Amino acid sequence: MDILIIAFFLIVVYLIGAIPTAVWVGKKFYGIDVRQHGSGNAGATNTFRVLGKKPGTFVMLFDIFKGWAATSLANILVMQDLIPDDKLVLFKLIMGVMAVLGHIFPVYVGFKGGKGVATLMGMVLAVHLPAALICLGIFIVVLVISKYVSLGSMIAAIAFPLLLLLPAFHPDEPLLLVFGVLLSIMVVFTHKKNINRLLQGQESKANLPFLGRK
Repeated sequence: MDILIIAFFLIVVYLIGAIPTAVWVGKKFYGIDVRQHGSGNAGATNTFRVLGKKPGTFVMLFDIFKGWAATSLANILVMQDLIPDDKLVLFKLIMGVMAVLGHIFPVYVGFKGGKGVATLMGMVLAVHLPAALICLGIFIVVLVISKYVSLGSMIAAIAFPLLLLLPAFHPDEPLLLVFGVLLSIMVVFTHKKNINRLLQGQESKANLPFLGRK
């Protein structure tokens, strides 16, 4: 393995993940730093809350895309024979995590980003598409019923490793199952404040296009 080239790719995927979509959209088109409003997070959920449907939808889709794109760059390492085929899943996980860390700690805007859920979704789509699509469906169903993005995110994250235990989705690489468990723990941990607000009935409901709210 060419360590320098791999290190270069890791820096690139971090910089991709660090693109502060919510902050740049808010400042460029609305003159608002979303981190100073709502929950204070630079993510899609807070963008919906502060700026509305259209910017929120764009931020959500772009954050998913950057997670998927960064993780998928691991395929280039295999195609260029920089890593062996049997290390592809490992490097997808490493590069995806680097992108998520970039989203949470973006170098472009003082290392104050979002929770990384949308970027994580993009990462999971690149790592295990079938299970990721079902988790996405679970997220949408929970969101439509409850109108809570946080609740949908947590239930979808918990569902991912459970799906991997089923024969139809069980991965050849055991590391992926370990990642799924850690992912669910991390998502729940980063939503501690949301859990408290949910229990107290104080969590904000989502202003999303398909929920029919203005």
